Amino acid sequence: MNSEKDNKEVEIDLGEMFRSLWNHAPAILIVGIICALALFMFAQFLVTPKYEASTLFYVNNSNIYTNNNSTISTGELSAASELVDVYIAILESRSNLDQVLSQTGAPYTYEQFSKMVDAKAVNSTGLFRVTVRSESPEEARTLANAIADVLPERITDTVTNSSVEVVDYAVTPRTRVSPNYLKYTAVGLLAGILISGALFVFRDMKDDIIRGEDYLLKAYSDVPIIGVIPDINAKTSRGYGYYGKGGK
Repeated sequence: MNSEKDNKEVEIDLGEMFRSLWNHAPAILIVGIICALALFMFAQFLVTPKYEASTLFYVNNSNIYTNNNSTISTGELSAASELVDVYIAILESRSNLDQVLSQTGAPYTYEQFSKMVDAKAVNSTGLFRVTVRSESPEEARTLANAIADVLPERITDTVTNSSVEVVDYAVTPRTRVSPNYLKYTAVGLLAGILISGALFVFRDMKDDIIRGEDYLLKAYSDVPIIGVIPDINAKTSRGYGYYGKGGK
């Protein structure tokens, strides 16, 4: 019996929750739209745009070619892919990035610059891409191309019989990569709907004021109503039999 009663109470609570959300749906939607507009304006005027420029490198190692310079086999491609990891580690070393900063005169520390640089292999091949992110599109291109100038020599000096060739130099990016206005707007809309919805539900669930016979019939369906206390302060000719709040 207790279990059935508990289940019934949970269903009633859920029903009240969804009813509250439905009753306040227009207000919840308005709050969501306001939050979406607020985050959009924040991204538009307060978040600094970022741009990315990339250079593409190819691993060139004499040890992975056959004598007649034929097509590279699967095993040779695996060896080239392993070298990519080594080259990326060399790229991200302090001495290499400091040399790039010294060559370009960019006003960054090693720690700052290392966060701006990202290097990844391209589909497990002998290719890898180096991307530089900056607030200035021209600076992103300059730094990416400086890496293209410095890295091949560093790798040749470090790894025996190995080198990299630049496949593509960076160009000045025309479009930003961040902020994503659509993402900011969607997050604002969702946050506004969820937070306002939760507040409305919480307020309604905590509201224990008796507002009329319908409330009593729903809340205590098994208890008969034997009378109604008139609201003598009601400012209407139909004041008798109506409910007031706090004597108002």
